[in-house]
Amino acid sequence: MSKATDQLRADYPHVEVWAAGGLIGRLAAAQIEVLLAHRANHRDWTFPKGKLDEGETLSRCALREVQEETGMACTSHDRLPPVFYRDARNRDKAVVYWTMTVDAGAYVSNDEVDAIGWFDLNSADAVLTYAHDRALLQGVDVERFRSTMQK
Repeated sequence: MSKATDQLRADYPHVEVWAAGGLIGRLAAAQIEVLLAHRANHRDWTFPKGKLDEGETLSRCALREVQEETGMACTSHDRLPPVFYRDARNRDKAVVYWTMTVDAGAYVSNDEVDAIGWFDLNSADAVLTYAHDRALLQGVDVERFRSTMQK
C-alpha cells in the first residue's frame, strides 16, 4: 500500500468498503466536459469507479477501474476529497477520485458500463444520479481542472 492509502484508511477506520475512480475531463470548444458512465444494472449515471483489490493502492485502483469501465487509459492529476455514503448492503463506503485526462483508448461496451457520455458541467450536474456525485463535481476547482487539460 502507499502511504496515502494507508493514511486514508487510518483516518477513517469505520469505512468497510474502499473504492476509487476518476472525474475525467476534456476541453470541447473551450468548455470543460466530464465523462459520466451509465450502469444499466444500477440504472444510474455516475463517475467511473470500482472497489479496491487486496494490496492495491487507491491511485492504481482508480486508473485500473477507469480503464476497465471506459476503455480509456488516463493520467491522474489532483486527488479529490473522499466521498462517503452507505452502499446497497448498508456498509460505510468511501470513494476517492482523481481528476483525470484521457491519454488513449475509446469506449467499449462492457458488463458494468453500457454507455458513456461527455457533459458540460451544468448538464453533468443535472444528469448525475447521486447527490454525493453532484457535491463532488461542484467542489472541483474548475480553473485548476482546466489547466490540467491544457498541458
